[in-house]
Amino acid sequence: MAWSDQSDVDERGLWDDYDESDVRVRPSPKANRPRSKRRPAHHDAQQAFVIAVDRGRYQLEVASTGQAVTAARARELRRKQIVVGDRVAVVGDLSGDDGTLGRIVRVEPRTTVLRRSADDIDSVERVVVANADRLIIVVAAAQPDPSLGFIDRCIVAALDAGIIPIVAVTKTDLASAAPVHEHLAGLDIEVLESRADRFASDAVLDVALGHIAVLIGHSGVGKSTLLNAVVPAADRATGHVNAVTGRGRHTSSSALACRVEAISADAAVADSGDAAGSSGSGREGGSAGANASHDDNHVAVDAQHGWLIDTPGVRSFGLGHVQADRVFQAFPDLESLVPIVTQTPIGQLDADELAAGLPAELHQRVHSLVRVLRNLHDRPKY
Repeated sequence: MAWSDQSDVDERGLWDDYDESDVRVRPSPKANRPRSKRRPAHHDAQQAFVIAVDRGRYQLEVASTGQAVTAARARELRRKQIVVGDRVAVVGDLSGDDGTLGRIVRVEPRTTVLRRSADDIDSVERVVVANADRLIIVVAAAQPDPSLGFIDRCIVAALDAGIIPIVAVTKTDLASAAPVHEHLAGLDIEVLESRADRFASDAVLDVALGHIAVLIGHSGVGKSTLLNAVVPAADRATGHVNAVTGRGRHTSSSALACRVEAISADAAVADSGDAAGSSGSGREGGSAGANASHDDNHVAVDAQHGWLIDTPGVRSFGLGHVQADRVFQAFPDLESLVPIVTQTPIGQLDADELAAGLPAELHQRVHSLVRVLRNLHDRPKY
């Protein structure tokens, strides 16, 4: 044996005490499990309708039973926004008992999305509700005065989302609704009137039956009061208008969906003996969809059932998400101005000059159109 071989043996012997290559390491099955993005299909999940959202908890109505349940979102949906009006799939304890909690595992595709931004130059979209097909724009005839520009903006957002707009004028016992009628004279938009002694609950009920309708408007215009007239069981909190500022008190902090149902023959007889001004007191529905006919089509909406969603009062209705060329569809009465507006630089548009040859009732509409186009043109380009 060569001297080099002997040195190798001596060297290995020196390090044998530190050699752990023959030690058997038992692998951790959890740490060595291959990662996968596959999730359970949840074929047994129940379809439900989101009726309220409160700090990470979602109030749902299960479509097959009509049971109201509370649920949280699944971990895989942590980046998915869930809003009132969404149709979802839910698993877990759906008994609705105190302390029980379901789990939302899937959000179904939305048919419509009503969005707004803080202002026209804000690129951040805020989803108001999902899957609505009727938008009831609520303004007051007085206290506060009607904002005609707000009506125009809501109409633009509704048409852009594929939602049919409807206008409801409240407090017509304090002032006439004529300015609103004149402002919308050239549009095919239904205008409802409501007053303290004769609520428009029947008309609003007709709008909501078979549909998902949304009430939107400034604080203090009477959205919650109108909802309570249609669905007394909702018992939505109402406020008052500040006599100094002319603004309403912000009482509703979140959206709430209430089921509405067609009045039955027995209830109609009972209502006939009620005093004027109690319209809607014989309505059924509101909580958990009692006595509603349910199916597996996500949510019971038919000729006898529907949803009415009350939303918090808004200060402004920004259109930062709307493309400028889609604004004109909300102004069909100003069709003659489209060639002039499209061929003129936005910065050179003068509302007074454009309105010079038009009837006086269209002047406010022209100013609204120009204001919206200018704001959309000034928003940041990304």
